[in-house]
Formats: sequence, structure tokens, C-alpha cells
Amino acid sequence: MKRVLFVCLGNICRSAMAQGVLEQLSKQNNLNLSVDSAGTSNYHVGEAPDIRMQKKAKEHNINISTQKARQFTRDDFHNFDYIFAMDQNNFNTIILMAKNENERKKVSLLLEQSSQINFKNVPDPYYGNEKDFETVYQILNSTCIEFINTLKNE
Repeated sequence: MKRVLFVCLGNICRSAMAQGVLEQLSKQNNLNLSVDSAGTSNYHVGEAPDIRMQKKAKEHNINISTQKARQFTRDDFHNFDYIFAMDQNNFNTIILMAKNENERKKVSLLLEQSSQINFKNVPDPYYGNEKDFETVYQILNSTCIEFINTLKNE
């Protein structure tokens, strides 16, 4: 079983939605994946995802309401095969925690998985509006579809 971790700053918007999207896609494609999410900060530990992101997920038949935010830890390098950062700042934070090349190799920017998107940072919708949450969903969905296809071809 492949284990995938998505990481953003607070683990209440982007990484929470990415977790929900990939869980749904893995079920639809009969893939046995373990999916989780975390934040590099401890701002929202124990909280449910942002209510606006929960609403957006529900509009796309994804339930992320039972998730609880947690902080990324060193153990995550050992517990996951893929660690996808939502943006360069979070990528840099994670890489600084890595102790060796094997741990560093597990970490990449999520949007490096996309052949369709020409930017590398998933925008943070936290201070945005409803349209921003939809944009993030669309970015995450299309990228996770490409990642699923990569896994199916391995």
C-alpha cells in the first residue's frame, strides 16, 4: 500500500481538501492508498477543516468534516512514501526537517505532478472568496487525477 501525505501551513484548507480528493479518487479507481494531511504550523491542531472548504468539498460529494488538523512531524518521513507540499514555503520547511537524502527524496511540490498547470504553488484560499475555494478544488482534483494515473501505470 502506498502512503501519501499532503502538507500546507495550517492543515485546514488545501491539504485537507487534497486528502479528501485523493481518498475519493483512490476508491473510484480501486487503489489501496493510505492518505493523510498535515500542516507545518500548529495554528489549528485538533480543528476540523475550514467550514468554507468543507462546504466546497461537499459540493463535490467529498466529506472532509471528520478530519482533524495536525502538525507535520519527523515521523512522517518514515510513515509516508510521498509527501506533497502545497507551496514552496511549506516545501522548504519540510526539507529543513529532513535528516538524509532518502527523506528529502520523498518530498516534492504537489503541482510537480501536473502536466497541465504551469505554476508550482497551490494558492491558499484562506483569505479569499468562494471562487478561490473552487479554484483550489479544481487544481487539486486535476493534479490528483494525474497522480492516480501515474500510480496505476507503475
